[in-house]
Amino acid sequence: MQPRMKNPALVLPEAMKSLLALGAIAHKAGVPQTTLYMVHLRASQINGCSLCVAMHARELKKAGESDDRIYAIAAWREAPWFTDAERAALALTEATTRLADKEDAIPDPIWEEARKHYDETAISGLLLAIASINVWNRLNAATRQVAGSFG
Repeated sequence: MQPRMKNPALVLPEAMKSLLALGAIAHKAGVPQTTLYMVHLRASQINGCSLCVAMHARELKKAGESDDRIYAIAAWREAPWFTDAERAALALTEATTRLADKEDAIPDPIWEEARKHYDETAISGLLLAIASINVWNRLNAATRQVAGSFG
């Protein structure tokens, strides 16, 4: 597989700076790093971004996560290895990534469960992390970036 072009954020360096800054802000909001990696992996799975799936699975492995947890993120509802807070973050990730799939994009029960585990600052960071990975997924998928092409 060959990419259609370079990632637009590499073509437009100011975009790269902005996207990296957005990601950095999200990471400072109090959500555990591994939860953010899980959010990135789950959104990337939904969006079919092979580059990001590979990258975020490696991040989780490097952070010390077990293979069981990494492999089960796509089926987190049926797997026993996730905390209630991680489950809330993953549910919010799925709903926010699939906005058009339901009349009520983010149903109250999903929002309320996330709010049980994350304060306003953390949920803001979580939402920014979800938005950020969705931008990266769309840029990479549109330009057919190849898995493994980033360290």
